[in-house]
Amino acid sequence: MSQKIDWSSLWKKEDWWALWLGLLLFFLGFGPFAGISIIGWNFKAVGNWLDISTAVTTTNPAYKNLGWASVFLTYIFLLILLSIGAAAMKYNIKKFVVGFTVIFWITAIIWILGNNAYSAATPADAIYKKIGWSLHLTPEGAFIYPLIIGLIIRNVFKGFAEKLIDAARPEWFIKTAIVLLGTTIGVKAVGAMGYATTVLFLGLCAVVVAYLIYWPLVYFISRKYFKLTKEWAAPLASGIAICGISAAIATGAAVKSRPRIPILLSSIIVVFAVVELIFLPFLSAFLYITTGISGMVFGAWMGLAVKTDGAAAASGALVDALIRAAAASKGINYASGWMLTAAVTTKIFIDTFIGVWAFILAVIWTTSIEKKVGEKVRKLEIWFRFPKFIIGYFITFLGMLAIAASSSQMAKLANVAMGEIDPLRVIFFALTFMSIGLITDLRAFVKEGLGKVVLAYLIALFGFILWIGLAISFIFFHSVPVPLAG
Repeated sequence: MSQKIDWSSLWKKEDWWALWLGLLLFFLGFGPFAGISIIGWNFKAVGNWLDISTAVTTTNPAYKNLGWASVFLTYIFLLILLSIGAAAMKYNIKKFVVGFTVIFWITAIIWILGNNAYSAATPADAIYKKIGWSLHLTPEGAFIYPLIIGLIIRNVFKGFAEKLIDAARPEWFIKTAIVLLGTTIGVKAVGAMGYATTVLFLGLCAVVVAYLIYWPLVYFISRKYFKLTKEWAAPLASGIAICGISAAIATGAAVKSRPRIPILLSSIIVVFAVVELIFLPFLSAFLYITTGISGMVFGAWMGLAVKTDGAAAASGALVDALIRAAAASKGINYASGWMLTAAVTTKIFIDTFIGVWAFILAVIWTTSIEKKVGEKVRKLEIWFRFPKFIIGYFITFLGMLAIAASSSQMAKLANVAMGEIDPLRVIFFALTFMSIGLITDLRAFVKEGLGKVVLAYLIALFGFILWIGLAISFIFFHSVPVPLAG
């Protein structure tokens, strides 16, 4: 019997809704090309503010008189769009609306407060602002605050957290953010065409090497030393070696593991991803300061090492912020976003190959390991496993790249459009951090019956996966400098 495409997934799956939502916001941002501003009334936090009355502005100066009202308008705007998607995906819409309302306002307030000068100012900014001290996190470093608050709510105020869980959708938020990120990268790439091409090519090379090393090594150790069954070892190897939850679920389906196995693995993956998110960016900043290695190495490392899309992109944002802050203390002004780009690029290539890898494993399992008479591999397996939001990323990236490269006038308009679109990407990033915290129950570490699996994951991740990933990132990116601002 032939396998048919389930067209209802176009409006029932989170992956597709990230694509639709990201593209909608992308095209709404095209207003400047027609001489109007459609979404310029959305808010953005002002970096390094000292007066709370000036902490918020709009993405288009024409609406700057809105002030704090722009935060409320952004909330209503996103609530309507996300609720439409939530309803189509059959979420509990009442719980989603209530949960999103709380999540948005906690996130927005924390994000705005985190952009104050005492937290965000680099040493040079601190001198300019005439303040005696600062945490030097840069504005992007404020992402860490929603994560911490989310973790506290989830693990201390469990009853409250349960009321928010229906709206805590980190994968949806981060995938939408990555679709929008293509806009920014497309515009920036025009001024560094050869550089952007190099990053994309090296990211692809690094991922291919990682696939060939990570997966067989983790699978072998899980089987030989931890005596895990094949249906546990295969999704575990994909989850820790490739791309976290998506890879574990795709692999579990490809090798026909029992449904509960990738679900249980997902909880472990999320917990460890949060540990990586808290630990690795600061380790990266320390290594940068002590060794002087290009920050691009550490950006790519986040893409190879952190095992969920949300945590990987979030880690890349923190690495970008922390290393730029460290460089600023030495008088070096790095352009923002390129280390994040290295992280997202490698992560996207990893995601792209999930479908291919699941198909390969399905072929191997069906034809060799668990061969059954008359059973054939489904021809559409690759399409089913392919992360659809990646289509959106390349549409926004290539579309904005083509527009901005067409003429100097179009490049100026593309920058204006990017200025209206990118703050929405930042908001989705912040919502991702909060949501990661809200869904991370640290009790998963001691979940009954998973001790051996957790130990295998722990040893594989911190024993060799992280350090192999760092070595691969160094091999491919050590000679790629971070572009200077301007």
